[in-house]
Amino acid sequence: MLAYRSAVATLTTVIALGSVMFLGAQSSQGPLPLEPSKVRGEAVYAAIEGWYHNADGTSTLLLGYYNRNQQQILDIPVGPNNAIEPGGPDQNQPTHFLPRRQWGVFSITVPKDFGQKKLTWTIVANDQKTQVAFWLNPPYILDPFINLANGNTPPKVKFGAGPELQGPPRGIATTLSGTVNEPVTLKLWAMDKPPTTAPEPGPNAGRGRGRGGEPPAPLNITWNKYRGPGTVTFAAQKLPIRTPEGAEAETTAKFSAPGEYWLLATANDNSGDGGGGDQCCWTNAHVKVNIRASATAQ
Repeated sequence: MLAYRSAVATLTTVIALGSVMFLGAQSSQGPLPLEPSKVRGEAVYAAIEGWYHNADGTSTLLLGYYNRNQQQILDIPVGPNNAIEPGGPDQNQPTHFLPRRQWGVFSITVPKDFGQKKLTWTIVANDQKTQVAFWLNPPYILDPFINLANGNTPPKVKFGAGPELQGPPRGIATTLSGTVNEPVTLKLWAMDKPPTTAPEPGPNAGRGRGRGGEPPAPLNITWNKYRGPGTVTFAAQKLPIRTPEGAEAETTAKFSAPGEYWLLATANDNSGDGGGGDQCCWTNAHVKVNIRASATAQ
């Protein structure tokens, strides 16, 4: 039986990492999150960006992660080693973990009567187990749709004839199909507007954690693998959009094995990854791609 180096999180210690707070306490067997990271062999920690109210009375929890490895990319299928409970183990979390800090890559919407119930995300990476609990914790309320310090808002993204998307990901934005080792076209329209001088307060006005920043320009679209059985190779992974009125950004991706993949498209303005720690303003969208085997495969 595999013996895990336990790094089980409790709710007794708050560990700060940059501008993000990780709730956790470590045993002496595992590495501490603030220790210098290594090239590989390190743990992966859930990151609770915060949560916000929705107009229909529900609430949404926004989550990312911190892969302490400087270079090691990890694939951890949904199951005992990658589970969110209760209600899981699959709650649309990533199974492909990129190195270092990844911001707001998925969200979980909970019902009006969720109250102070808790969810726990368990991740086992490199034989190191981390568990982080999260809930509608009042100090973590945020407004991911506007930075009240400067009026900045997330970029808008649209796939084909679908709706405009803005802010945290919810559901699948679009579904594509293709064949193993054949390019699949990835195309979206995106735009970003300058901050307003007198922003309209959102439903979470005055509750979020924010800082001022520079006007958002230019806009960049970045594609990454989020889930899937094989390797994804992008013709161009980062695409700049330089016109304030918006433009189409197009690239292609090849998939090494048949199956279902999810890709993550991220639109960032010049506030940087994760809005520079503000929890606003960037847009993430999930794209599902169904890949069939090559017609010549035996």
